[in-house]
Amino acid sequence: MEQAKRIPYGVSNFVDIVERNQYYVDKTMYLPMLENEADSLFFIRPRRFGKSLFISMMQAYYDIDKKDRFQELFGNLWIGSHPTENQGKFQVLYLDFSRIGGDISDLQERFDEYCGMCIDFFVEQKYRKYYEESTVLSVKAAKRTSAKLNAINLEASQKGYKLYLIIDEYDNFTNVVLNEHGEKVYWALTHASGFYREIFKVFKGMFARIFMTGVSPVTLDDLTSGFNIGWHITTKPAFNQMLGFSTEDVFDMIAYYQRIGKISADADVDAIVADMKPWYDNYCFSEDALRTQSKVFNCDMVLYYLRNYMETNQAPRQMIDPNTKTDYNKMKKLLQLDKLDGDRKGIINEIAERGEILGNIETSFPAKMLVQPQMFVSLLFYYGMLTIKGTRGDRLILGIPNNNVRKQYYEYLMEQYEEKAPVDTYKLGDYFYDMAYDGKWREGLEFMAAAYAKVSSVRDGIEAERNLQGFFMAYLSLNNYYYTAPELELNHGYCDFFLLPNLTHYASKHCYIIELKLIPKRAKGMSEEDYNKLIAQQWEDAKEQIKGYAAAPRVETLRQGTQLHRIIMQFDGYKLHRLDEV
Repeated sequence: MEQAKRIPYGVSNFVDIVERNQYYVDKTMYLPMLENEADSLFFIRPRRFGKSLFISMMQAYYDIDKKDRFQELFGNLWIGSHPTENQGKFQVLYLDFSRIGGDISDLQERFDEYCGMCIDFFVEQKYRKYYEESTVLSVKAAKRTSAKLNAINLEASQKGYKLYLIIDEYDNFTNVVLNEHGEKVYWALTHASGFYREIFKVFKGMFARIFMTGVSPVTLDDLTSGFNIGWHITTKPAFNQMLGFSTEDVFDMIAYYQRIGKISADADVDAIVADMKPWYDNYCFSEDALRTQSKVFNCDMVLYYLRNYMETNQAPRQMIDPNTKTDYNKMKKLLQLDKLDGDRKGIINEIAERGEILGNIETSFPAKMLVQPQMFVSLLFYYGMLTIKGTRGDRLILGIPNNNVRKQYYEYLMEQYEEKAPVDTYKLGDYFYDMAYDGKWREGLEFMAAAYAKVSSVRDGIEAERNLQGFFMAYLSLNNYYYTAPELELNHGYCDFFLLPNLTHYASKHCYIIELKLIPKRAKGMSEEDYNKLIAQQWEDAKEQIKGYAAAPRVETLRQGTQLHRIIMQFDGYKLHRLDEV
């Protein structure tokens, strides 16, 4: 009987995956495509999209010392039947700049220390047989990274060795420097005689091919102005699915585990994928790929889900992998969310409350331009906080890709609210249970309305309807019994919230359409009688509106047999005026 392949959750070593019989989603067909690009390439993707594994696969493919293991490592993959001339032709130097940290005062020393260890290993152990003893001794004696590389290059160029440089997280410590120590320190690193800029000059002159990955193009612009524009391939449609999983990849993986007996033969594969999609899918990194390719899944999240599913025969209770919390905290630190200026805070709020924003993707930009709002939008795109959803004229519609990311935005909103007036989320959780199982909605919604009033009474300008929606969106997202769908299209209109029952994980018996209304301010000269009529008319209009939403044909499917409640909440400023089911 065929032994089932292990789920490679958290594994980024390609050789280890092959040797230990782990499942590998084949990405080798991209190797010849990369070879047809420029010799120096740069590729950005968010964290947990498989960058390190892809790089590891590249190392194994091009490494001259693994040339004779080609059939063993790649025989069952696409490239096994389509090898390129460059297979096994390079000495590969791999650097991971995420390993460089610590205090700014000795940054260059630690940079040289880390690179030095990697280069010493390269010449003294990995490729020892290719180099004269004198070269090895010169490399080991040199203190600076540039001197070590120059010593290797002297012999490598004489003997015609082909060298390949692969750098993972090239921007890691420079982004930390930028955010923690300011632009002046960062400028010293990357400009003029800065050691980081100087080392890239050595790289460019020494290596036949260079491939670098990171999460932002900020450092790229500051370091590589001399490279031609073809160097940056992040948004090219041909590479849109190079990292992450396509929909086809996910179906193939589930089909394999179903065939091997790790997933029940009667399991509904379509339902499993449909369960994952709202949480992990919908990434698009190229405008030109919008209409020609399926969206991309976050691969680490898919592996997390499947590992849990195969252990318990059901979806994980927490759809967001708890191990990603460190990633979000790291991202938050990089974005300096606690120190943002008004414009950037406004962008975060707009995206969280609307679900999307209009903008353009800047392919590179210097650090000094980060203060510009349009650059901040691009940065959110590169971090995976936004994805390309469509176009409007010559601008892109950039939206929140999935519930996983949406919850991060809601957390940012909640942090702002919590600073003003903390909300008892534990108590709120009890109210959510009552809504889901007992259909008792009034107490919970009144509790949220009271919390909104506390926050709003001490916050300037929060009386706008979007701020009202943002508050409810953030706190409704804490409800695990429902998928909170904001602005869901129903009968050619958009309801404020549809609480869709999460029956995969909980046996909820009730679901909700919630419509929020903000009473307009009394016009100058309007009598109290006319104003009261205006308020009453708004309520009647809301009733017709929500009844229209509920009558939409798709509602019957969305509610999944649960009892539907149509709730209107009418606010006068930040205070709840009226709350009823209609």
